[in-house]
Amino acid sequence: MAAALSAVPALLRRELLLAARRRGELLTPPCFFALVAALFPLGLGPEPALLRAAAPGVLWVAALLATLLALPRLFAPDQADGTLEQLLLAPSPLALLVAVKVAAHWLLCGLPLVLLAPLLALQYGLPAGAVAVAAAALLLGTPALSLLGTLGAALTLGARGGHALLAVLVLPLFVPVLVFGAGAVDAQLQGLDPAPHLKLLGAVLAAAGVLAPWGGAAALRLTLD
Repeated sequence: MAAALSAVPALLRRELLLAARRRGELLTPPCFFALVAALFPLGLGPEPALLRAAAPGVLWVAALLATLLALPRLFAPDQADGTLEQLLLAPSPLALLVAVKVAAHWLLCGLPLVLLAPLLALQYGLPAGAVAVAAAALLLGTPALSLLGTLGAALTLGARGGHALLAVLVLPLFVPVLVFGAGAVDAQLQGLDPAPHLKLLGAVLAAAGVLAPWGGAAALRLTLD
């Protein structure tokens, strides 16, 4: 057990070091998120009520697409250099190693979105309470997006037209996160309690945290057999 757990920090450190060497790829999701969220106010016009009403959906769709943009790189580089086969042969449970890779994906992709969201929300004239709820929802929702996306990334690994197939597979899984995340901010804007939406986001995150690593590990074995 100790030997299995010892691989966790080593793999996490490896993922972060490799990402630091590919800074262009590292910056793509947050830059995409910022551009999409910043361009919508220009298209919608300066009407404050319209901007506030559109803000929850815009921020969440932008976060969803930015996460989707980074998913193909979750396992593809490891397949290309042979690391993935070594992970399959490692003494540590493959589900644990998949969970570590998902954690690194969230740190590199999801966490920057959470940090950028309050700044981007100011463009839409959201009050402080709604900005805080948006950040809390993204903090719960973006790890769930990374976990759910793991299934699609593993199943489409090496497939022809894998990027399009990945989107088809994971977008339906992302819908509950999108609905609950945007619903929390919308409830706050309407003077309602956002807690039920945040609790549902937490439930999705908990379920995905338990099931997605095992599903991703099974999908990797199926794909590489």
